[in-house]
Amino acid sequence: MRKIFLLLTVGLFTSVSFGQNSEKAKKLLDEVYNKVTSYDNIYVEFKNTLTSTEANINSETRGNVTLKGDKYLFNYLGAQQLFDGAKVYTIVPENEEVTIESPIEEENSVTPSKMLTFYTKGHNYEWDILQNVQGRKIQFIKLTPIDTNSEIASILLGIDAQTKHIYKLIQVGKNGTKTTITVNSFKTNQPLSKTLFTFDEAKYKNEGYYILRN
Repeated sequence: MRKIFLLLTVGLFTSVSFGQNSEKAKKLLDEVYNKVTSYDNIYVEFKNTLTSTEANINSETRGNVTLKGDKYLFNYLGAQQLFDGAKVYTIVPENEEVTIESPIEEENSVTPSKMLTFYTKGHNYEWDILQNVQGRKIQFIKLTPIDTNSEIASILLGIDAQTKHIYKLIQVGKNGTKTTITVNSFKTNQPLSKTLFTFDEAKYKNEGYYILRN
């Protein structure tokens, strides 16, 4: 009887501790979200590392994105993607091609427009490790998709404890693929051109680009 009572006590303590950690994690993520959405616009430069032992992949690329509300201008792998709030325009200079399509939002996907806010729904939260990165305290939160059919196993979100800005995202797929996004520069409320999120179709047609509508 004493042994059963001890097991029940340990189980209850573990459950309460996990619940408190989950609430603490959710509170920090709420602070991050409130900070991010308080800015008029955000400019981020990042490094993206992709590793997969199974596929023998180990690559590193860099890019940048400017965000204003749902709109964004995303530069990556020599291409540019623009979202004006209605359509997504993917511009590939190498092929002299522009693809115009409606946005496709998949649950748990980290798209440019959601890269700083995707964590607000669809996940369970867990308080994780605290790391010291060049004098900065980075608190990690572990996110697990609620959807058991998701191809994502887990996401570690590293948050600067002082600024409440996202510093690192580590996504692990169920196939073992690991994607790490590290923020190298985070600027807010920058002066932006009024036409930054406007697609000039005539310009690209004059330059000989092929326009593809999906």
